[in-house]
Amino acid sequence: MVDRDYDVAAILGHLYGEGIIGLGDAFSREFVDPLRSQVEAHFEEARSVPDGAVPRGPNRWYVELQPERLDGFADVVSHPWFVAVSTAVLGADYKIVELGFDLPLPGAADQPWHRDFPGDPTPDTGHRLSSLAFNMTVVDTRPEHGPFEIAPDTQWDDITGAKAGMFPPPDKWDRYRSLAVQKLPRRGDISARTGLTIHRGTANRSDESRPVLIIGVVAADVASPDVHQVEVTRAYLDGLIPAVRDHLFYRIVERAGPIRQRHMIEGLLNPAYG
Repeated sequence: MVDRDYDVAAILGHLYGEGIIGLGDAFSREFVDPLRSQVEAHFEEARSVPDGAVPRGPNRWYVELQPERLDGFADVVSHPWFVAVSTAVLGADYKIVELGFDLPLPGAADQPWHRDFPGDPTPDTGHRLSSLAFNMTVVDTRPEHGPFEIAPDTQWDDITGAKAGMFPPPDKWDRYRSLAVQKLPRRGDISARTGLTIHRGTANRSDESRPVLIIGVVAADVASPDVHQVEVTRAYLDGLIPAVRDHLFYRIVERAGPIRQRHMIEGLLNPAYG
């Protein structure tokens, strides 16, 4: 059931319209600050094991985590706004399929404009959002950090012929630059977006990294172990409240530890990809 404090029409309007919605000060800074230390420690660990981190462009990395390795995961995914947005867009049986973090280091370059996955330009059942990416910064984002940049209202663009169905060619980029909005979230803010909306990470010209937690959520009917599935130990699963456990799309593993990354996106490795 959607929390009555959040307007379903507004949620749907934002995500089916500009493609993104956010909530400021969803969490206290005292809650968020330890997450940064954990992310940085997990990154160092990931770089020490084979395929522990996957590149997402020059000086930019992605690391997938098991939920039990991030303190506060259950608090984030049980927040009333997170639940309200997921339920409104994806249905009451939505599934949490991914937890990870994006880490643009100093010197990270502009990414090419892209979608996170191909869209269907002529869907038989009309336009439908079946997945969301929740983003939660663990730093106060400044322009020099290389903030996330999104081109609103582009999730329904027909980019037939684009490489991998995700990367519009460079001759289309002027349109996205003209629409672009940079997001400068602060610690405690959370947002949700559709991966279909054209977006990119921008160049990090600062002297520090800009870690962002990412939680992937999908409608129950599209959840697939061939795409994304969180890993949990039986002990962790048994200790979760039903409101969290029932929304995990998971596989059981014997112990928690670094994950071998599987989700390489070749087009992000070359800023000039088109």
